[in-house]
Amino acid sequence: MANRPLDILNNALDTPVIVRLKGAREFRGELKGYDIHMNLVLDNAEELREGEIVNKFVSVVIRGDNVVYVSP
Repeated sequence: MANRPLDILNNALDTPVIVRLKGAREFRGELKGYDIHMNLVLDNAEELREGEIVNKFVSVVIRGDNVVYVSP
């Protein structure tokens, strides 16, 4: 049986991921949780712009409708 998108997110829990958002923003951090709307929770997150770290966060919630892709 093929993996469904949420199965892949479930397998990526507690591992580092890169999340690309609309507007060319990216976050890198440890995936701690998600829901069916693809709202994501990242711990030890870094906001990246053009490959450079611009902000660091202990924890960040990313709204699912802004997500372009999640890369484990």
